[in-house]
Amino acid sequence: MLRELIAILRSTDPLRAMHDDFVRMTQMAHDMTMAAGQIYFGDSCETDRARVYEMDIEVNQLERAIRKQVAGHLSVPGNQADMPYCLLLMSLVKDVERIGDYAKNLSEVRDFCSLPLPEDDVKVELLEIRHDVEELSQSMTDVLDISDTYHALEFIRQGRDTARRCKLLVQRIAKGSCEACVTTAQILGCRYYKRIGGHALNVFSSVVMPLHKVDYFDEEEITRQLGTFA
Repeated sequence: MLRELIAILRSTDPLRAMHDDFVRMTQMAHDMTMAAGQIYFGDSCETDRARVYEMDIEVNQLERAIRKQVAGHLSVPGNQADMPYCLLLMSLVKDVERIGDYAKNLSEVRDFCSLPLPEDDVKVELLEIRHDVEELSQSMTDVLDISDTYHALEFIRQGRDTARRCKLLVQRIAKGSCEACVTTAQILGCRYYKRIGGHALNVFSSVVMPLHKVDYFDEEEITRQLGTFA
């Protein structure tokens, strides 16, 4: 489904504007995820926080611009055949916008806790989760641009494993003995990284699933498709 969408968006100048805006959205959502991670782990400054807010505004503006472009395109007689692809694009831009929102939320966690995260096994695992989620957000543009089915499937597998790790880590943190603000910061970090990864997975699902199954992960279908590359 996504391959056809990308082909359509590249076909004419009016549609190319949608393509360019969407690529810009995915790139900025990744930049926000990277910047938020630096702020969350204490490796950045207040200037970077302001930049996250600026990018969030721009991502929201791009989402509205794409919605307007879709509505305009479908209002032209003869373009109704593009309806399924326009519906897919509307779904994808919402997921990318949500990635930006959760990245902004992640950058705000330090407001609740100025203490550094303890140098313990929880932080080690949070750093591993951060790496995996940043890889997912970075790969969205490339995978989408060429409709790379194999890597989309691999990233779906990786993302689902990361989500499970987030869930288990929250349970471990809840049983720990850290100060309340530190525990809050650790749990929020897990939750926001899980949600960023989850919305990236929704984008990857558009490569391998039909329109009515976008955001849905059928384990048997994923295993079957991966088997075709063996």
